Amino acid sequence: MIDLTNARILISNDDGIDAPGIKLLERLAREFSDDVWVIAPSMEQSGAGHSLTLRRPLRIHKRDERHFAVDGTPTDCILLGLQQIMRDTPPDIVLSGINRGGNLGEDVTYSGTVAAAMEATLLNVPAIAFSQYFSGDMIDWTIAEKYLKDVAATLVKNTWPKGVLINVNFPEREAPGGAKVRISKQGQRKIGDHIAERHDPRGEPYYWIGAILSELPEDPASDLRVIEQGNISVTPISLDFTHYETFDNLTKAFP
Repeated sequence: MIDLTNARILISNDDGIDAPGIKLLERLAREFSDDVWVIAPSMEQSGAGHSLTLRRPLRIHKRDERHFAVDGTPTDCILLGLQQIMRDTPPDIVLSGINRGGNLGEDVTYSGTVAAAMEATLLNVPAIAFSQYFSGDMIDWTIAEKYLKDVAATLVKNTWPKGVLINVNFPEREAPGGAKVRISKQGQRKIGDHIAERHDPRGEPYYWIGAILSELPEDPASDLRVIEQGNISVTPISLDFTHYETFDNLTKAFP
């Protein structure tokens, strides 16, 4: 259990330190605690996944005593934050987001927002990733702003095991009567990324990876279904990818 009123909170994201979502998350976090730190990418890193920068040096740009921009990935930000910037004053919890767009189903493997929470979890700091789903041209942060504090306050009253992070997604529109929190599974969907081919002035082809085309899963407890119904998806995600039934079968196959 974490007492947010006395907690040291570290905030990061993948949309960049100047993104509207992280500014909203910081403002909401400051309603809990005065001890809020922001360590985030200097530029957008959407889709970076759990990537770590190894082939070049990283720079930390200090904006003020508790705001730092890193010219790297979300994973870099958390690693430098915990082991360098906040080494002597470690956070009690990491909040990542609020992401511009949902992180549902297989998105969690691509998401830098989830990766920041993942890195914190690997370093034994509890972490929650927040995302605001939208499907049109303009994102509306209203539902995240309305519900995030209550969701966070309830989550930290509980404990979850080491090696587990919490992934929260807010719907684009509320269900009739208001959005409800639904504990959900990571969904699976049939994915067909739209690939757009273009040609440069020399006639050489290049490609844009476009919007993900998907079919909603049948499982009503999947995060994709929960969001589609106008409710808030809360999914505990384990960092242990081992499939234990196959583990047992293979152990028998190789005695």
